[in-house]
Amino acid sequence: MSMAIFRDREDGGAALAEALAKYKGADVVVYGLPRGGVVTAKVVATALQAPLDLIITRKLHHPLQPEYGVGAIAEDGQVVLNEREVAALPADWLEREEQEQLREAKRRRAAYLGGRAPLPVRGKVAILVDDGIATGYTMKAAVLALRRLGPAKIVVAAPVAPSTVAARFAGFADELVVPHTPDDFYAIGQFYAEFDQVEDDDVVALMQKRSEAA
Repeated sequence: MSMAIFRDREDGGAALAEALAKYKGADVVVYGLPRGGVVTAKVVATALQAPLDLIITRKLHHPLQPEYGVGAIAEDGQVVLNEREVAALPADWLEREEQEQLREAKRRRAAYLGGRAPLPVRGKVAILVDDGIATGYTMKAAVLALRRLGPAKIVVAAPVAPSTVAARFAGFADELVVPHTPDDFYAIGQFYAEFDQVEDDDVVALMQKRSEAA
């Protein structure tokens, strides 16, 4: 198993901000994927002098192995599936799971942003940030949701992801920025010395602080 590369999510954000330095001062909107990705995204947004918003996605959980994801859904209903996995699952279960996770995504938007309208991104560069990419389902769902908002370019960015990540995002993102792409990738947390759970209240506080700073 690989040793930790980053101290914590903020340290990962600092490394990512350096890799994205060409966008500093550009017409950019940075998006964090709650919850953990918002910590990383705030560091990036601050460094790039860009506004921060959210794209909320939810993992679709296998009915027998809740920690195992078979896809993801974005808050606007965009779905990405592992077709091989879901082919063996009941269709009615999948529909219920999608609706349950869609309700949770909408709950989180209301909780995190309190009814604030999404930032305008049409014609701008959208940078989607998470603290790491594993299967890529949630990030892909976020890209599909963001496409509907009309950005000129979508950049998918994370401090760490598997070495296979570029192939996974071919045809999805316009640009992929991942400073570290190890071969022996088991879980995002293995690359962080500190990888504590991020709670709803943490996301609310981060968004409020960034909004005040902006």
